[in-house]
Amino acid sequence: MGREDGVSGTSTIGRAFEALYANDDGSLDTAASLLAADQGADEELARRGEEFVRTLWGRGWQPADVVRMVRRELSDEHVRLVSALIRTETAGYARLPHRWQAQLDDLESGAGGRPTDRFSYATTVLELYRILVRLPRLDAVGPVPGEALPPATAGEPRMLGRIRALLAKAEATGYPEEAEALTAKAQELMARHSLDEATLAAGAPSPETPGAIRIGVEPPYEQAKAILLDAVATANHCRAVWNESYGFSTVVGFEADLDPVELLYTSLLVQGTAAMTRAEAEQRAGGRKRTKAFRQSFLLAYANRLGSRLSATSRRVAAEAPTLLPALASRDLAVTSRTDELFPETRATRVRAAWDEEGWNHGATAADRAGLHPGRRHLP
Repeated sequence: MGREDGVSGTSTIGRAFEALYANDDGSLDTAASLLAADQGADEELARRGEEFVRTLWGRGWQPADVVRMVRRELSDEHVRLVSALIRTETAGYARLPHRWQAQLDDLESGAGGRPTDRFSYATTVLELYRILVRLPRLDAVGPVPGEALPPATAGEPRMLGRIRALLAKAEATGYPEEAEALTAKAQELMARHSLDEATLAAGAPSPETPGAIRIGVEPPYEQAKAILLDAVATANHCRAVWNESYGFSTVVGFEADLDPVELLYTSLLVQGTAAMTRAEAEQRAGGRKRTKAFRQSFLLAYANRLGSRLSATSRRVAAEAPTLLPALASRDLAVTSRTDELFPETRATRVRAAWDEEGWNHGATAADRAGLHPGRRHLP
């Protein structure tokens, strides 16, 4: 009897999955009815979902990328389902690539929200699988589970921990001047760490080549966010390439610079969003209604001004060791070459945003408050 159920389930799956490649909802409804009527197909249905996920790893996708796409296209119910599939699939590996565990820790809980009737559940599964099988190949930004991985390191570098702590304090403080001093110190640490890496490379050239990570850049105001990330990356000897369709930027750089760039970008985005909310509240208190144009202009000005200040800090630190400028230039060239290899067809994007002068002025002011003057401390 068990064998008959298995044969029946496999046959049902084959017929139902034809709907994954059709473009009409009628086919999906028919397929969901088939699955709902055959309980023997449940185990095979789950196994095939894990197989789809595993195939995506080989096509350059990572857990956060998959979840981001499902969230953009479908519902929270689908996000919970794909999160559960990812957790189950990755649980079978003795070791996972660097940065994957953090992505897995961010997955949504699978508890709750599952439809009570079989037809609704089958429809949800098929809608998810239809997205998964149609995702294109991406440029790989690291190894996939099952491949040979570099030796594991214990904990995160001390420098990264210090940067994380400084930025956490900057986000938590209610005093803009204190946030300025803390963020400035974090950027100075990043710049000095890059200088240390260049020193090592100049003394004993390393076989290390630039790597890459993906960082989510999602609506709303994603263009301003992408510009901010590009500014942070450029100031720290990396390059960022924005993929608007899939909601992320790929940051290319040497390994020691990648995590700090993500940390600083995330922190500045948190600080900028908080400052924008305060500015809007002040405008409303003055009887002036603020719109989407205000918020867009605010974030664009914030990104533009911060980019200049971050780069100024990096240049100042580099100028303290002029003999290392050739080594830094060599590393920058390697990053640019690697970016060109990964993205030979990049193009410039025009800024699309409604203009609001008040928003721009407030954003520039907020950037000045988060400005980076490591020699100056303004504490309450």
